[in-house]
Amino acid sequence: MGIFSRITEKPWLPADDRIVRLHTGTVGSHNRKVALIVFLCVVGSVFFLLFAATHMRKIMAVDWVPMPEPGLIWVNSLILVGVSFAFEIARGGANATNLARTRSFFILAGVGTLVFIVMQVIVWQQLLALNYGARNNPANAFFYLLTAAHAVHLLGGLVAWWRAMRHMRQSDKIEYSKIRMSVGLCAIYWHFLLFIWVAMVALFVTT
Repeated sequence: MGIFSRITEKPWLPADDRIVRLHTGTVGSHNRKVALIVFLCVVGSVFFLLFAATHMRKIMAVDWVPMPEPGLIWVNSLILVGVSFAFEIARGGANATNLARTRSFFILAGVGTLVFIVMQVIVWQQLLALNYGARNNPANAFFYLLTAAHAVHLLGGLVAWWRAMRHMRQSDKIEYSKIRMSVGLCAIYWHFLLFIWVAMVALFVTT
């Protein structure tokens, strides 16, 4: 090493190989979780703005007529709570390296989500049959908008659910850490959507 190289040497900085490990090691393994959290912040902001718009439209207009509360709304709420519990049990099984338990409750959570969406479609059909269309009243329009937006996010979550199921089927070829990460991310996503649903139901019950 020459004199110039010794003078310009910076021993307090990490070596190149340490920099490579920093960028490709632990940080990279959690970038999916960070991306999900950022995405949920955006989604939460959108729903918050929709909730605020609903509340402002209610208090500023005389044409706001509350919709009846369909009984299936409460059934759907219980289904979504059960789905969230199933995801949490699946995550516990994944952390305990119990693939059979993880797969069973993960499938149960996905099926429960599909049941919830089908039941929500039935709720919409019942309300339309009772002449509670979106054009008849602003309260109706906001109800369909919020519940449809929630259902769309559940359908999007099912795409990630299906990808995680493919990882489980290929457990002999894929690192188990990837399965654990996928199950954990799905659990976080569904817990968030459960919170949004509870806030939504509370909003419409109070109006």
